[in-house]
Formats: sequence, structure tokens, C-alpha cells
Amino acid sequence: MATITASQAPPDKQSYDTYDINVKPPPFGHAIKPYWAFDPAYINLNHGSYGSAPLPVLFKCAELSTLSERNPDLFHRISYIPLLKDARKRVADVIGADHDEVVLVPNATHAINTVLRNLEWREGDVLMGASTTYGAVLRSIQYVSDRSEPPRPVAHTVTYTFPMTYAEIVDTFRAHSVPSGTYTAKKNKFVAVIDSLVANPGVLLPWKQLVQVCKEEGVWSIIDGAHSIGQETNIRVGQAKPDFFVSNCHKWLYSKRGCALLYVPYRNQHLIKSSIPTSHGYALSSNIPSIEGNSFVQQHEWTGTVDLAPFLSVSAALDFRQWLGGEAIINDYCHQLAMKGGKRLAEVMQTNVLDDTGELTLNMTNVLLPLPVETNEGEIYTSATLNEINNTLRDKLLFDWNTYAAHYFHAGGWWCRCSAQVWNEISDFEYVGAAFNAICKEIKNTILTKKDKTGGAF
Repeated sequence: MATITASQAPPDKQSYDTYDINVKPPPFGHAIKPYWAFDPAYINLNHGSYGSAPLPVLFKCAELSTLSERNPDLFHRISYIPLLKDARKRVADVIGADHDEVVLVPNATHAINTVLRNLEWREGDVLMGASTTYGAVLRSIQYVSDRSEPPRPVAHTVTYTFPMTYAEIVDTFRAHSVPSGTYTAKKNKFVAVIDSLVANPGVLLPWKQLVQVCKEEGVWSIIDGAHSIGQETNIRVGQAKPDFFVSNCHKWLYSKRGCALLYVPYRNQHLIKSSIPTSHGYALSSNIPSIEGNSFVQQHEWTGTVDLAPFLSVSAALDFRQWLGGEAIINDYCHQLAMKGGKRLAEVMQTNVLDDTGELTLNMTNVLLPLPVETNEGEIYTSATLNEINNTLRDKLLFDWNTYAAHYFHAGGWWCRCSAQVWNEISDFEYVGAAFNAICKEIKNTILTKKDKTGGAF
């Protein structure tokens, strides 16, 4: 990317929608925050949910959109192809894959559905997720199992209750990788959807070890790496050799929403017979002329008229990350802040972090909220209570405190997941801690004091 110089801003006012590659960036923390379009008063500790593209990336997207409008035919028929190829090449390099093993799709859920709906199922096949699998993906697994006409796989679930050691995770996974029932290894396939980083709790799994277990047990592996690229370094899918790998570029990599990668190694590309939706590039039928080149790639180059700027923004996002210092520098800051910030947040709320060893933590830290925790002695929360608490936390954080960190219920307690990014500092964790303290106090004095007609807890 050519040097980007300052835009036509007044001399006394710095512009943040551009940058000069020859000028060192500001230090991480609040000094770098103006390079994003945040409300200056907004405390963002939830980068992991939706990502946030820097202003220079958004500025590049505006350029691309304008270019497409100047001559729509030229752009959509010819000009975007080399730009898309460059984006695929660069993102493939980040994850350690060959360029034509990677295509770009709208999001990770779309990518996983592309795989699940292309696999040819037999009665007795097994499709496994986990209790902590992302909701839409878990529902996708169930949908494939619920189809009205056979053949269809049996949905299977492995339960993880964190905190767990890596050894415990691997042992639990192995114990569930060959369930009983109609499954027989000789005629059926077992497909496991495995998180690289669980969304909630935001923990890193030993996914490469789980891929090895899959190989040993004859299980197909689909790695849901929605949070991986841009947060997890040294992904190296070419060495780990999962059967499929997906990751969102708009979360931690700074591309524009929505953009994700779908990695399918050459050995498995024959299984992905069609993009979703089916494109002009589909050519597997004997009645349709075959495609010259890589059918998998060409089918995903055009699946209908959409905004291509998010896909093409990957190159600008990677350029900006290089200017910031590169993957190692960015993620070292975010990891250290996640560890220190999580500890400080636990002090503010007088609770504890989920992972005090750091084994499960990259750039997301999980801290228990100051609300009662269920034990074996009895239930505190009903489904109605959980929903009401979730909505209260959401609304109070956004409207009363102008901040956000993900919150969820796990293992009998309420937790928050804070995503550390280069614009954050310890004071942001302290602020969100004060917010949670006030909101949880209100919840305990209202929702949790309600009584049902029998006198029990609501």
C-alpha cells in the first residue's frame, strides 16, 4: 500500500482517517483511540462481539465504494478481482495456508453453514458441537439433524464447564468423540465442530491437540475460529491440518463488517460442491461446462451483487496493523492488558477471574459478576430471571453507563467477558467494574428479591 499522507485537515487539528507509514504511531492506550470512530465518552470493552474497523480502513472502504459507483460494470466485472485476490492472499498468509485454499464470506456462521450444508450425510452419521458452541452454530448443527427427510446426522454435544485444564478438555473431548448408537466407524462419518476460542466464556481451547485427536479417532474437524485471526498468533492451519477452518476478519483483524475467511485444504475442496448461495461458478453437473482453474475459489468470487468493500478492506486492515507494529506487538499489549485488567476488575468487584493461570486467556478475560452463584443446594435463577437480568445488564450498561462488556451465565454464575484492545487502559476496566457493581446491586435489590406465589425465589 502506498504511503498515506495527512488529509486536508486544518494545520492545528490532526486527522485520524489517514496516517503516514513513515511516522511512528501514538502509544497504545487512550492516545491511539482517536483512530477509531468511537463516541469519545464510550468505554468499549466488547471488541470481540462485532469488531471495530479503524478510520483509515473505513476511509479506504469509502474509496472502494466510490470507485464501484463511478463505473459499476467495470468494478464488478473486472476491477475487484485482483483486489479480492490480494485480500485472500494476505489473509491466507496470516493463517499459514495456500492462497487458493482460502475464500472470503460474510461471517463465520455463514462459513460453517457452507461446510455443513455441502457435506453428504448418511443415516447414522454424527455431528457434534459443545455446550459452549456459539448459539447460531449450535442451532445450525441441530437444523441439519432436524431435516424432515433422511439422510441426516445425529446431533451430539460435549459439555465443558470452565475453568478446565487443557488436559481435562482433551480427555473430555476424546471421551465423547465416539458416541454409542447407530454410528459405526466403517460406514458412517463423525464430524466435530470445535472452537479455537470459545465466545462465552472467552477462553482459548487446545484446538490443535483436539484436531490431532480427531485424526487418531477418524473424526472430521471443523474449527470455528471466529475469534482467532487477529487475536491468535501462529495459527498455521497448514501444519495443524484441520479439515476446515473459519474465522471472522471483522472481529480482531480490523476489517469492515462483515468479512470472514473459509479455509478448505485442497484435499477437501471436492466436498464443497457449491458456494452458499450457489453462484454462476457452479459447474459440477455434467450438463454445465467445467470451470478452468480452481472451482472452489471461482464459485466464491461472485455469489450475487453485494457490497465487496468488507472483503477488500482486509488489505487495508493488515496495512494498518503493520503500521501499529504488527501482530506480535499488538497481541502482546492486548494479552498483558487482558491479564492485568481482569485482575483489577476482579478487585473492583471483589470477585475472581475465571482463568488465573493465563492458560486459557489470549485477549479476552472473564470475571465473575457480584451476583449469587448457584450450587448443588438449589436453583437461584429461572429462565425468566436469566432473561430479565441479561436485558437489565445490557440496557443499563449501554444507556446509563455508556460502556459495554459481554455478559453471560455459565456454571451457575454470571460472568463478564472483557476484550482488551490497543485503545484500552486499566482505567477502562475500573470504570466497567463500577458500572457492574451498581447494576448488580440494583438487580439484587429488585429482580432477585421478587417472590413467586409460593414464596420461593423468582
